[in-house]
Amino acid sequence: MNRSAGLLSALYLATSTGLAWTAVIALRHDPPWAVCLFAAASLVPVIAVVRESVLCDQRRALAEMRRPSAGPGGPGAGAADDIVRAELDTACCERWWTSCGTDHDSACPRRVPRSSAA
Repeated sequence: MNRSAGLLSALYLATSTGLAWTAVIALRHDPPWAVCLFAAASLVPVIAVVRESVLCDQRRALAEMRRPSAGPGGPGAGAADDIVRAELDTACCERWWTSCGTDHDSACPRRVPRSSAA
């Protein structure tokens, strides 16, 4: 993990600790909904730390693929193609892409019939 990612993760953890401490203080003096709100908010920065570590791993893997030894025919030569293929396979259909996820093609297996109920 580089220096900026480490600093950002430390900031996330400090924010999470502060929100958790606020939840403890709210437990003594405030209504239960406020305690739940602060407790849930204290988990969000922890999720961000996990995301930063995943991004760091992805950057490291990308740097590994870009090395001269990973050229054509080397280890990881088709890794980028495999990543793109996997991402496109998880996508739905052409209409889903162009309608920002609101419509599906008629032959799309993930199409959910719309009801007329309001």
